[in-house]
Amino acid sequence: MSTAIPTSTSISESAVISAPLAQVWHLIKLQEFDSFWSKLEKSEHVKGASPETDVVKWTFKDGTVLDVKQEEHSKRRLPSAQSPDDHQLYADDASHRQANGIHNTQTINNYITYSVIASTPALSYTSVLSTIRCYAVTSGPHEGSTFVQWSANFSSDADAGVIEDARFKRTEALADLASVVGKK
Repeated sequence: MSTAIPTSTSISESAVISAPLAQVWHLIKLQEFDSFWSKLEKSEHVKGASPETDVVKWTFKDGTVLDVKQEEHSKRRLPSAQSPDDHQLYADDASHRQANGIHNTQTINNYITYSVIASTPALSYTSVLSTIRCYAVTSGPHEGSTFVQWSANFSSDADAGVIEDARFKRTEALADLASVVGKK
């Protein structure tokens, strides 16, 4: 009989960052994580991946390398005053917006979901799916700030050490993000 301590295989860490949503959201792209996360040495697109798939290689300062695949991300929507079709969606693509004279876009949700598809050294668990969500704080003492939530769902073979390490890394990365946007 196993004596392993039962653990949850999901986590959620969050922070209120003293910067507007647009400033924070600008950095929440897989290839931009090295601009704020102090543990990352570099973050780069993986060439040769499928045209439908965004894969980014994260190289950490401790030598760990993760290939992360963008699974889902929020879309941008034209404000109804600028578009006869309020349901017309646009990817978060600056060149498309600039070419079409679109300066003001909005979205109901600001999120990105990604998974780890390869790791060196190998992971001790089968899979993880992570989501980062950003919300504008619209009232109260933190009005004008951004609430950021970084969650992860691990496969059932992830042990308590994996979960605690993920919690620590996300907390540390959120503090790094707050520090970087606070300097801008």
